[in-house]
Amino acid sequence: MKTLLLKNASVVLPDREVQASVLIEDGRIVSLEGDRADEEVDLAGATLLPGFIDVHIHGAAGIDVMDATAAGLRDVSEYLASQGVTSWVPTFVPASDENYASAVHVISEAMRGQGPGARVLGVHYEGPFVNTAQCGALHTEYFKTYSSAADLDSLPLPSTGVRMITIAPEVAGGVELVRQLKKRGWVISIGHTRAGLEVLDQAGDAGARHMTHFMNAMAPLHHRNPGPIAWGLSRDDVTVDVIGDGIHLDPFMLRLLLKVKGAGGISLISDAIAAAGKGDGDYEIWGETISVKNGRTANASGSIAGSVISMIDAVRLLHSLGVSYVDLARMASSNPARLLGIDHECGSIEVGKRADLVALDQSDLRPRSVLISGRFSS
Repeated sequence: MKTLLLKNASVVLPDREVQASVLIEDGRIVSLEGDRADEEVDLAGATLLPGFIDVHIHGAAGIDVMDATAAGLRDVSEYLASQGVTSWVPTFVPASDENYASAVHVISEAMRGQGPGARVLGVHYEGPFVNTAQCGALHTEYFKTYSSAADLDSLPLPSTGVRMITIAPEVAGGVELVRQLKKRGWVISIGHTRAGLEVLDQAGDAGARHMTHFMNAMAPLHHRNPGPIAWGLSRDDVTVDVIGDGIHLDPFMLRLLLKVKGAGGISLISDAIAAAGKGDGDYEIWGETISVKNGRTANASGSIAGSVISMIDAVRLLHSLGVSYVDLARMASSNPARLLGIDHECGSIEVGKRADLVALDQSDLRPRSVLISGRFSS
């Protein structure tokens, strides 16, 4: 097998940043030393991080995952790779069973024929078992409650890969739904919720230990009525993800979350929609017009409808708040990998792991080089 040596880089390891070289063979990291290889690339002082993993993204580059072709998903993957993303989980909004089935078919096809772009990992259902009172930009006509295993059987899945779902445990049958999801190996996240502490504790005990776009689309924090935000802040065994665009959460709140949860308890997500990468304008998405102005999305009712960032934008924002590269690597890579149960394969720069890497210019954090399984993405 040919070897590749990435040299002259500031390498971000799980616990520190070091000046080192990374030796890659057969798509994996085989050493953090060495000075010779079949091919050598001088990164000229760039910062080398593990590739970003986006667990919550609805689309980008003009393509929505709910109505994309396999070629369209590959286009999204190539766009994401240009932004430092090496793996992603296409995320559904509540929709008809027919729409779910066709979208899963396309995702399965894309997973069988992975191209040079970011790797498609599986599927994330945002809903349909969520609270109508916290719908955000989701269409309530497709929301469901849970009464039997048949309600879960109706959600199609790729034959392999990640299966993640965002649920509100207070919907009818919600705690039993969590139990069934846990038995079937789903990654369970709490979101679009107004649940009280008792129900949240029951859901946590049943296996729901993560929270979706924390603080957004959930009952606000109140000093006499603690709900999902207070619960998520207080539980050390619960992780959260946040949309790092500076719009969904004020930067002050991001600093507060870091102080309370620590970098180990937070994953960055984009929650990007098809308009990401396309600039300001009006876009037909999810059967309605979503406007983007100065990087802020809004549907006809004025609700924020996802974001138009990629993970690199979230990384830049958190870096501007003083977050170290080590903690950024946790939030953008290793924490998402651990959440999805793939941290034995990727998410950090360690010997034996897949060589999914992004080299950032130190001046502006622009992705200079992106490698997926040891191959340059473009």
